Amino acid sequence: MAADGKELAAGGVVIAKLPAKWVAYSHTLFAYSAFFSALVVGCLTQYEKIVRNEYYGYPDEWFPSVSATTGDRYPARAIFQIFIALTSGPRFMLVFLWYLYITRKAQRTASTGFAKFLLFVGWVRTVSCGGWVYITSTDDHNTHDIAMILYLLCTLPWMLGTLSTSSNRERTSLRWRRWLCGAFFTSLVPMIYFFIQHKVHRVPGAYTHYAFFEWALILYDVAFDAVTALEFQSFELAVVDVSQSTRGLGASFRNVMEDNVSPSTVRLFSEARAFLVDSYLAFVFWSMLTSLALLIWYFPLWHMGISGYEAFLLVTISPVLLGIKQLRYLIRKHRGVFHLLSLVGVASYMVKDPAGRLATTALGIALSLLTWTGLWVEDRDKAGKLEREVLVWGLGLLAHCLIKFGWQTLNPIWPIMDRSNGGWNDAGLMLGVVCCIELLLRDASTNRSEKLFDRSSQPISKPAVSESWFQAACGFGAVLFVLHSMYTDSSTIMRWTVDGYPNYGPSPVPWGVVTILALGIGMLLSGNRSLALSWAWFGVGSAACAVFYFSSAWTAYYAGLILGAYFMSITPHIIRSVVGHPPGKTLFTAMMIYNVLCLAHVWVVAYEFVPGGVYARERTNWILASIMLLTAAGINTAAKASIHYKATQLNLIKSARAFTRFGIFIIIIFSALVAILRGTNAKAPVPHFPEHKAFTAGIWTIHFGLDDNMLASEKRMRDVIRDLRLDVVGVLESDTMRIIMGNRETAQFIAEDLGYYIDYGPSSMKHTWGCLMLSKFPIIKSTHHLLPSPVGELACAIHATLDVFGQPVDFIVSHNGQEENPLDREMQTTELARIMRESPNPFVFLGYVVTKPFGPLYHTLFDDGKMNDIDPTDDFDRWCEYIGYRGLNRIGYARVSHGDITDTEIQTGLFQVVDRPQDWWKAQHERIDESQVPAQIRYPDMFKGQGVRGHRYHVFDAPKYFKPEPPKTNQ
Repeated sequence: MAADGKELAAGGVVIAKLPAKWVAYSHTLFAYSAFFSALVVGCLTQYEKIVRNEYYGYPDEWFPSVSATTGDRYPARAIFQIFIALTSGPRFMLVFLWYLYITRKAQRTASTGFAKFLLFVGWVRTVSCGGWVYITSTDDHNTHDIAMILYLLCTLPWMLGTLSTSSNRERTSLRWRRWLCGAFFTSLVPMIYFFIQHKVHRVPGAYTHYAFFEWALILYDVAFDAVTALEFQSFELAVVDVSQSTRGLGASFRNVMEDNVSPSTVRLFSEARAFLVDSYLAFVFWSMLTSLALLIWYFPLWHMGISGYEAFLLVTISPVLLGIKQLRYLIRKHRGVFHLLSLVGVASYMVKDPAGRLATTALGIALSLLTWTGLWVEDRDKAGKLEREVLVWGLGLLAHCLIKFGWQTLNPIWPIMDRSNGGWNDAGLMLGVVCCIELLLRDASTNRSEKLFDRSSQPISKPAVSESWFQAACGFGAVLFVLHSMYTDSSTIMRWTVDGYPNYGPSPVPWGVVTILALGIGMLLSGNRSLALSWAWFGVGSAACAVFYFSSAWTAYYAGLILGAYFMSITPHIIRSVVGHPPGKTLFTAMMIYNVLCLAHVWVVAYEFVPGGVYARERTNWILASIMLLTAAGINTAAKASIHYKATQLNLIKSARAFTRFGIFIIIIFSALVAILRGTNAKAPVPHFPEHKAFTAGIWTIHFGLDDNMLASEKRMRDVIRDLRLDVVGVLESDTMRIIMGNRETAQFIAEDLGYYIDYGPSSMKHTWGCLMLSKFPIIKSTHHLLPSPVGELACAIHATLDVFGQPVDFIVSHNGQEENPLDREMQTTELARIMRESPNPFVFLGYVVTKPFGPLYHTLFDDGKMNDIDPTDDFDRWCEYIGYRGLNRIGYARVSHGDITDTEIQTGLFQVVDRPQDWWKAQHERIDESQVPAQIRYPDMFKGQGVRGHRYHVFDAPKYFKPEPPKTNQ
């Protein structure tokens, strides 16, 4: 292949030769032909269609974007795709030739490892180009965007990598590359600016300016690769007939490979593969750990009290078995087998019986926890191994946060997921099996294993006498609890501190990226022992914890970021300390502390349902204070251990830290990609009936989003909310940002998929079961209330003012206390009536009152609150949910069955905003036939009769419609 003919020395006949520069020429010719022929043909045949965007057309917009030109219309799209197909061959050849150039011709300006990395980037970049070219946004918007963003992400390392490996002898090509690379990235800034002007501010003509810079990127991108023609002047492609000497071909190929592949490169790729495999198994651990309490919660949820299944939490004390030395040896020697056995927790989704699924998951997490802690204990005398395993374990947590961020707080391999609700359980299980097989093969050769992991390991001496095993256990129990309870989802600390509008606080998109970034920074800081274990840094963490508790919204979120970085930074040192002591009693104590904290975390809100719960009522401050005290104990003994370890001059594996940094970088990049996709794909809130100034409001108690079969019900909830065309919906029992609910949020998926504004309601640190509101109308302001609850559980309420077709309309979403506490319910209802009575705006009440119609609390709510019951004739089994209104025309009312998603029906009301605000009056409730209501705003027919997906109109089997009343004065 080289010009000097070295490859031909072994035999064979040259049939044809082609200068390698023609590969660059053909790539440039086909690429430019693809784009510019499509531009010409598109403008000649579909001009006004391709310049039109979602907001404006000609003459406001007069130049088409690249995507509109190449992907939307025939025949331009067909011409473009044909030429791009012709470009693919030269493109792949150009990438491979550049690899050969920098490893042979450019006097090895780059290491072979970096050359292979650049080869891989070029290959991915080429394939992703095919992704957005042949899958248009019309075909599959998500796939198109992912491929486009991946292409742009690969362009950065490709251009910079090509620049760094260009030969200094080719000064002309280097100068052109620098200029084109600078022009490319400089053009991104105004392009993004004009895109924001178009997309957010909807400025006429902004998309045309955006298109100019988009086309400029095409020019620079193709021209950058066209410069290779200058560097390939001395390269030739030769077709050789080796039929008479197959040895010649083999020798040629072997010479090339032996010249370019070194043992260090092989080792690098082996370590990278091993690190990736172990990180996935760490992700599986966090997936199972976070699902255990979620499955346990299902049973007391339906029993309305302690069920006995809570005992499964104690499977987390499985590390007590590590007191058996022989077991520790088996785990280290056969870790692949133990990881494989633990995958039973991932496979538990196959068990349909809820109790059986819980037991299977519990077995999986017990084995996984035993395996990870067993490896730490066995490797406590090898600094390199232990450092690597702890970093991998932490990286698994970040991967777990990333996956949940992509799945809108759900984990696709949780046992509450399956194919019906978006689960990827089978893929997750198979990938886990593949990883375990790789681990088994890796460990099959002891020599290879030692080379892979022990190159930088040095022994760690036994703990000093001054070190305390109990303090070490306290530290690890606290750290594990904090990471689990607060940082296994990127939006948890946001929902723990959310406030009312307009000071609502950060939204999960895009701020989830910042949460993951903070955790990654904490991992990087862990390498600095003097900082991580210093009392000054502990003081920063303690101050952040205090601010997190006493503040709200943005201030509390920032404090939560610092707190997360702090705990991630101390995690490796706390683990190194805890495994340096007798494992049986130390890890048993640590896991019991973790379990007690988990129970306390639940009891602060579930105090009504547990013995002695009154002492834990609303004591999150006690939990946070206990965490910091326990952490201080762990730091105290870990700091002593650190001083002792420092004397041994630990030489940690550099590759492990390098892979960790790279892994964090990749996770941050993908989290940013997820944020972009979620942000661009989220639908804008648009009311259903703007032409009639009508809206449908609903109230539903969702039982924390777990259906009767212990499956996540977000998709089924989405479907019924969509089909009922609810513009405003109050969702009760919605606070799922706790360990027992998996730190997930039902509203994110529904709001983004259907287009709603969210008010999450009182934060998780307000100790309620939660109420949230989804609205198609902008939220002007909102106040979160904790209703009076001197005896029983806290009752929450949202009082929000919405901009409903230009008219301020007030809404209340509330969840009153239990039947067992009449004083609480009386005080709560009185407070709700006061809020409604004092509001000057039209009002809608959507609440859970726990009273029968026409009882004392009923009259307190509606009469004292100057509200109308949506249908006072409905007295059949209407015990909890009620809808009230004032100052609006009531059009319809319907009750819809829950469809096994929960145990509570959906109640909805159809209202119309009148031309001028009306004072309160007593409605007449005159019924009318459905035919008298405009067809566009009638309730959907699909819920009549047997309904759909288990949802149907019930009680009175059809919606009720009412005659609108003219404005009246106060009565």
